[in-house]
Amino acid sequence: MTQQTAPGVPPEPSLADPCAERGPAGERLRGGSGPAPALDVFLSGRVFMDMIFTGLPGLPPPGTELVTDGLGSAPGGVANIAVAMSRLGLRVGLAAPFGDDMFGAYLWRTLAEQEGVDLGLSRRVRGWPTPVTVSMAYDSDRSMVTYARPVPGPVDDLAGEPPPSARACFVDVDRPVPPWIPAMRGRGALVFGDLGWDQTGAWPAEVLDRLRHVDVFLPNAAEAMAYTRTGTPLEAAEALAERVPVVVVKRGGDGAIAIDSATGERAEVGALPVEALDPTGAGDVFAAGFVFGTLAGLPLAERLRFANLCAGLSVRHHSGSLGSPCWGEIAAFGESGEVPESVLADYAFVVQFIPDAADDSPVRAEPTLRIGG
Repeated sequence: MTQQTAPGVPPEPSLADPCAERGPAGERLRGGSGPAPALDVFLSGRVFMDMIFTGLPGLPPPGTELVTDGLGSAPGGVANIAVAMSRLGLRVGLAAPFGDDMFGAYLWRTLAEQEGVDLGLSRRVRGWPTPVTVSMAYDSDRSMVTYARPVPGPVDDLAGEPPPSARACFVDVDRPVPPWIPAMRGRGALVFGDLGWDQTGAWPAEVLDRLRHVDVFLPNAAEAMAYTRTGTPLEAAEALAERVPVVVVKRGGDGAIAIDSATGERAEVGALPVEALDPTGAGDVFAAGFVFGTLAGLPLAERLRFANLCAGLSVRHHSGSLGSPCWGEIAAFGESGEVPESVLADYAFVVQFIPDAADDSPVRAEPTLRIGG
């Protein structure tokens, strides 16, 4: 929360860590055994300034104005998954361009100072405006408007040569795979892949050819069925399992299904039964939970359950990336009585990862725009 200051003195934003237990959680995950890579996960991409209007009765007709008391702002784009992974205790490195404007400064400080994301390979781009997405949430749905200008110069070369040492890396396969992905995979890093909606409707086959560089693929059901030309999420998962060792098909409120071709494991898990207020970024939070579960060595079904738990907790808030759960919120949910004990029993395995520092009165980061240096 911004502190009051004397007249004429600009406020200094508070960037206190809302997830103070993320450090102990990461240590518990890694177990402190032997030397480990500097990062748990490395990723690259574009960071957006997300502005989220809530409480709207609908979209304003031309020539009219709507007034609402609900507005959130948060880092978006690749920051959605970076924040979600960091809040679970993973050491996250991000290589991304940042605008040199007010929004760029806010995004940099929020990610680096509040959320603990390593921006050592990111850079500020002089004269480049920060991409902005305005999301208008209404009637359990949303509409979005995005402003984005091309980044001057290449973005995929930010990883450096050689790329950083990490246990895993994350890539969008709807564009050519950057050279640091096979390089990191060759050094033992697991490659997690995702993609976005194809606005052209072409769903080109060469996208699936890029899965030869990927160990774990996490599309949603609509994307998976469109690319594989199949009629059900299960059929899509089976088709993709022929191309990638582990495939997870996200089905939103219907949960997820997964196939591990290497072990022969198959799993289908329902979504967490909670009231969903805003699905913004839920797929990224799910992916973050699955990455954590994979690095923790959990069985396939438990990886799905933990991913569903993280995503389910995130959709209860109108807050984009800052709605990603901390361990304190995970602990509090288990004590809340929000779901029956019979449901919670399936998540008992999570207790081993909850650090002692996580109590049942979590502090959440406020999803509001703070202007600062």
